[in-house]
Amino acid sequence: MKPMYFSDVAIEAVEIVLPKTVVTSADIETQLAGTLGRMGIKPGLIVGLTGIRERRFWDAGQQASDVATQAAEKVLAKTAIPREAIGCLISTSVSKDYIEPSVASLVHGNLGLAEHCLNYDIGNACLGFVNAIGSMGMMIDSGLLDYGLIVDGENSREVVEATIDRLGRPETTADDLRNQFATLTLGSGAVAMIVCRRDLASSGHCVNGAVTGAATRYSRLCLGQRTFMTADATQVMVHGVDLAKRTWDLACGSLANWSDEEIDAYIPHQVSQRNMDVLNEKLGLTPQKHHLNFPTLGNIGPAAVPITLCQANEIGRIRQGNHVALMGIGSGLNCSMMSVTW
Repeated sequence: MKPMYFSDVAIEAVEIVLPKTVVTSADIETQLAGTLGRMGIKPGLIVGLTGIRERRFWDAGQQASDVATQAAEKVLAKTAIPREAIGCLISTSVSKDYIEPSVASLVHGNLGLAEHCLNYDIGNACLGFVNAIGSMGMMIDSGLLDYGLIVDGENSREVVEATIDRLGRPETTADDLRNQFATLTLGSGAVAMIVCRRDLASSGHCVNGAVTGAATRYSRLCLGQRTFMTADATQVMVHGVDLAKRTWDLACGSLANWSDEEIDAYIPHQVSQRNMDVLNEKLGLTPQKHHLNFPTLGNIGPAAVPITLCQANEIGRIRQGNHVALMGIGSGLNCSMMSVTW
C-alpha cells in the first residue's frame, strides 16, 4: 500500500482505564510450580525471558464492551464533545463479548450515540488501533467526518487462566509450555481516543502520515482463540522485526522528518524486553526514546499503543511539538508506523 498522508487530522484526547487486580509473574509460576519443577525450571522464568513482572486482570464477568465504554465515557467527559457530534465509532478489541454483534455496536448502545453515528469493528491483532486512526483519518480528510471515537477493551483473564489450568496438568510437555508461553505475558486494559478535524481540535496533536507492511506468509505463527493461544515466539520476533525494518525504510523514504535523529519519542506496541532490544538494534533506534510499560502491564494487544501514548503524555515524556512515532508489529504478520506531531 502507498503511504497515507493526512492534512486535517488531529488527536483531540486519549484516556485509559486499567484493572485494579494485579497478577504477578511469580503468582503464575506458583500455580505452575508442579509443571516447572518436573521440567527442572527454576522460578523467575517469565521475568527472565520477557522482563514482565506483572499484568492486570478485570474482575470476572467484565466484558470488552464494558471496559471500553468506561474509557469512552472518560474521554467524552474530558473533552465535553457532544455525543451527537460523534460521527463514527470504531472498536479494535481483540477481546470480544460475542462473535456477533460487534463490540462497537455494544459500546455505541451503551453510550447512547446518535443513529447517524457509523459503528464497526476493525480487527488486525495488535495493530488494530493504529489502523483505526488511519481509517478515521481518511474519513476526516475526505470531509465525511468531523469527530470520531476509537475504543479498545482487552481482557486477558479468561485465556491466561485457561492456559494456566492446561499447563498445570501432569501430561504437559516442554513443547506445550513453549508453544503457549506467550499467553502468560498477556495483560488487560481499556482506552478511548477522539480523533477530529484539526480546526476543531484544542490539543494541537496532528496526525501526519503512516506506512504499513505485510508478511502474511507468516500468518500462522501466532494463533489465538478465546481460551487458547499458541505462538512460535522466536519466529514471530525474527520475521516481525525483519518486516519492521522494511516498514521503517519505507517510512524513512516517504514520511517527513522520519529518522531516529528527528523522532523525539517512540510509542511502541511492546511484548518483551528481548523484542525491544532486537528491534532497536535492527532499526538503529535510540532505546531511551521509547516509553515502555510492559514490565507492569504485559502485552495488552492493540490497546498497548494508545495506552502508552496516554501514559507518556501524562508524565511528560512527550511534549507539545514533539515528533512522536506510533509503531507496532502484529501477528498476521503486519507492521504499521505513524507520524504524529504532538
